[in-house]
Amino acid sequence: MANIVFIATSLDGFIADKNGGLDWLESVPNPDHVDTGFFSLMERIDGLVMGRNTLDVVLGFGGEWPYSKPVFVLSNTMTEVPKGYEDKVTLVNGDLKDVVADLNAKGFNDIYIDGGKTIQSFLKLDLIDEMVITRFPMLLGGGAPLFGDLDTSLNFTVSKSEVVLDQLVQTTYLRNR
Repeated sequence: MANIVFIATSLDGFIADKNGGLDWLESVPNPDHVDTGFFSLMERIDGLVMGRNTLDVVLGFGGEWPYSKPVFVLSNTMTEVPKGYEDKVTLVNGDLKDVVADLNAKGFNDIYIDGGKTIQSFLKLDLIDEMVITRFPMLLGGGAPLFGDLDTSLNFTVSKSEVVLDQLVQTTYLRNR
């Protein structure tokens, strides 16, 4: 069982710019649509957990739903799934350890954790087993940080690091337990 983060950041550790924008993610061309790991991740996982803000961002992209696996949205305020997504999204809430235990009991063992605040909450409870972080060669100078305050330090080991698309450094970190 593994809770996995797969995310891109700027060199200064931001996942969105000062206006919440993600346009900088298109700053490195990928004309041949080379898979930088997302599709292989989708094959590996059983489901996704994201926060409501991340769901809103994904829905704002328009186009086809990007996930082939069940998506669980953490929200204490949302009471229903947006129309048209009832068969793709399930609302969950409560203590994160209980949410994960419940998902594991239902057969969702390898889970992709997405969204800044959600990732920070999982890290604060030491619920992340692996992080794949793709760093873009730019400084945003502010915005939404990937990491937040922790009560204690968490040690990881680098299991893989490579350059993708000739400019992005993608590093896989495994949690030392």
